[in-house]
Amino acid sequence: MSRLSSIAIKSLLPYGYRSVSSQLSKYSVAGHGKLFCSTTAYKDIIVERVGERKNVGIVRLNRPKALNALCDNLMRETSKAFAALDDDPEIGCIVLTGMEKAFAAGADIKEMQNVTYDFAYKTDYLANWEFIHKTRTPVIGAISGYALGGGCEIAMACDILYAGDNAKFGQPEITIGTIPGSGGSQRLTKAVGKSLSMEMILTGKPIDANEAERKGLVSKVFPKETVVDEAIKTAEIIANHSQMATRMCKQAVQTSFNVGLDEGLKYERTIFHATFANYDRREGMTAFVEKRKPKYQDNDYMSYSLPFIFINAVLGTPKANQQ
Repeated sequence: MSRLSSIAIKSLLPYGYRSVSSQLSKYSVAGHGKLFCSTTAYKDIIVERVGERKNVGIVRLNRPKALNALCDNLMRETSKAFAALDDDPEIGCIVLTGMEKAFAAGADIKEMQNVTYDFAYKTDYLANWEFIHKTRTPVIGAISGYALGGGCEIAMACDILYAGDNAKFGQPEITIGTIPGSGGSQRLTKAVGKSLSMEMILTGKPIDANEAERKGLVSKVFPKETVVDEAIKTAEIIANHSQMATRMCKQAVQTSFNVGLDEGLKYERTIFHATFANYDRREGMTAFVEKRKPKYQDNDYMSYSLPFIFINAVLGTPKANQQ
């Protein structure tokens, strides 16, 4: 793609959908027009490509001595890794996990202890933790051990949650004189209802994996030794679908949290109509009729971006991404 073409395409895209074109300078073109990004060394996380087709990215929190407490560096590295995976055309799903003993035991209180109101207000403290739900690629959380405070909050920001049988979910901020600050009071209430959310947040008491499944906080519970493998299996299924379609599905579901039924149905239908401007929709239906596996072209830039231009022109940028 020429520099002029890149600029022209970028000028057509609404601001919220410009990340692909804005990231082109970070990649080199090789082989059959596929984009490759150089690897990055991290201190507090481990990032890998997994799956038979290496189309699943896994981000593993890695501060074992601190039970994966969410320090500034860990969150900065995780945000950077998510951005790179989200813009990688080979990655169709992301798995976020920790270790068997703890997914993340909460924020790093030693870092947070001396934060002042002045600093928190001026910097919009913790707003930078919202990168997970802003990620366009579907995200699966594979949670074992403690997911408390900020750990529970970033887990709930994932699109699908699988729990190991030793998982504990909780918002214990009340026990240190504060409240959830990165979505705990909002996402937990939407997931489990007002009464249980109030009980968990006001008492600080966690729930175990089985109760989390019963209440709808997680999709499934697996043995702690296999929960990551199970998440990768599901991630591979998602990653082998059209990336255009999976991202549209995610956007439609996110919209349902913040709009009424009539508006949500209109938004869903508009996205559905937009798939008819995309090669992958035609290929998927043709493959079904011809009784063969579809061959999607997720790396076709214009095929990916034009339906989103159409959606934005009709409905505007959805507020539902604020889930």
